[in-house]
Amino acid sequence: MMRFSTLMKHPADWMTGKNTKNEVVITSRIRLARNLSDVPFPGWSKKTERVSTMEKILPAAESLKSMKNGFIHELSDLDALQKQVLVERHLISREQAARGTGSAAIIDRGQRLSLMVNEEDHLRMQAIRPGLKLKEAYGALAKVDEQLEQDLKFAYDQKLGYLTACPTNLGTGMRASVMLHLPALVLTEQIGQVLQAVNKIGFAVRGLFGEGTESLGHLFQISNQSTLGESEQTIISRLERVISQIESHESNARLKMLEDEPNQLSDRVGRAFGTLGYATVFDSKEAFAHISIMRMGAAMGYFPEGTMQACDSMMMDIQPAHLQLHAGAELEPEERDLIRAEILRSRLQKLNAPAISLRTSEHASDLDVTGDLNLENE
Repeated sequence: MMRFSTLMKHPADWMTGKNTKNEVVITSRIRLARNLSDVPFPGWSKKTERVSTMEKILPAAESLKSMKNGFIHELSDLDALQKQVLVERHLISREQAARGTGSAAIIDRGQRLSLMVNEEDHLRMQAIRPGLKLKEAYGALAKVDEQLEQDLKFAYDQKLGYLTACPTNLGTGMRASVMLHLPALVLTEQIGQVLQAVNKIGFAVRGLFGEGTESLGHLFQISNQSTLGESEQTIISRLERVISQIESHESNARLKMLEDEPNQLSDRVGRAFGTLGYATVFDSKEAFAHISIMRMGAAMGYFPEGTMQACDSMMMDIQPAHLQLHAGAELEPEERDLIRAEILRSRLQKLNAPAISLRTSEHASDLDVTGDLNLENE
């Protein structure tokens, strides 16, 4: 069984974006909600019932080939900081982290697949992939779902589909979501129009850590809102079409900035790099904002290859729980702000400064895409 320290030493490929086109679409995630039949949902269960349910699910999950030598722990065995680190890595939810006895986290060695036992539902499974790979993520998770269904009897109705604690998950029990990096749409003040169009056609827009959270570093999650009456393939296809359009709008916005205001764009990128490299105090919001601009600059050719992946690693490592894990102690916010800046200064020393003098609109050929903002036809 994998230890927590081992899990922390090996970031997943979707965290570093290696060998993937993820300039705008950072990750794709598929989540399935399942419940055992004839057992109360976790929110209505007694502690003994939650423990009994967990004891039924764990052996089935441990027998999965994909979970061989994986991370399998009851949440009562993890401290608050360890659980928050898993939240920051998107391996468990904030709601799951608040639970203890009768709940468990099951994560494969590559951190591409995770199962939450007794969150809002008895079992929430998710697969994460870098870039726009919803179909690949669903294919991997569907196999796990089929294997578990051989050992576990899930609550299912012929008319309604899979029964879930929240009515919005009724049916397929599936949530397909994509994490997007949209700094140019924010900077050019087009983001409101885009997100309004997304909401209008039935998709949800959330912040970095899901419902009720803000968008740090110009990062947005977009997902389906309903699961009843449509197949998994239909939901995924609709979301992929919308995400592809948003990706084009973001690329257009970056190209327009480069063509219309090249000096201002270079100044933004240069200031972000300089501030990250020399500031001595950083809260999360400001640090994410500067890393976001630097990440956009890396995607547009201001920095050597590998810089964008370095930005992704920095975004992960400067989050509060990761900082405290790095320090080996609980820290007050002011202490975290100092250590965050120290880490960023150290990382920036290993990176090349932006090639400001080389940037003109001639270098934007890779961003030259077209398309009007019209998502309503989706």
